Amino acid sequence: MASPRWLNDAEMKAWRGFVTTSPDLMNAIERDLGVFGLDAGDYQLLAMLSEAPDHRLKMCDLADTLRLSRSGLTRRMDGVVKAKYVERIQDKDDRRASFAHLTAKGYEFLKKVAPLHLKDVRNRMIDLLNESEIKALGSAFAKINAHLRTTE
Repeated sequence: MASPRWLNDAEMKAWRGFVTTSPDLMNAIERDLGVFGLDAGDYQLLAMLSEAPDHRLKMCDLADTLRLSRSGLTRRMDGVVKAKYVERIQDKDDRRASFAHLTAKGYEFLKKVAPLHLKDVRNRMIDLLNESEIKALGSAFAKINAHLRTTE
């Protein structure tokens, strides 16, 4: 058996930085969204629908985008459906399929929340980095994401 390829100092610094910082960053973002009665998953769901054509996506496509199981998406949607930010619509052509649709109320709510969320993301991450760091981070996570999606 080959000996492990241990992390060098720079690699360890990168790995430990990610492991220790990402939960703290996400917890801070969650606290910021909590003021609006949302968590990061709710916000991501609303944002994905706001960017979709006609503010709607097939439930199976939304689940894939959010990396949730079908039942996980159903649970995720419970709160935003109850708040009337999102509605479920049956597909007229395929009765087995349904859509998640961002309601007018949900869109107006998101327009109120989004600028404050953006400010928090900028203050907590983006504005702390220079342009080359942002590009490197974007490139690095694109590579990691692509690799994870091909190995699943």
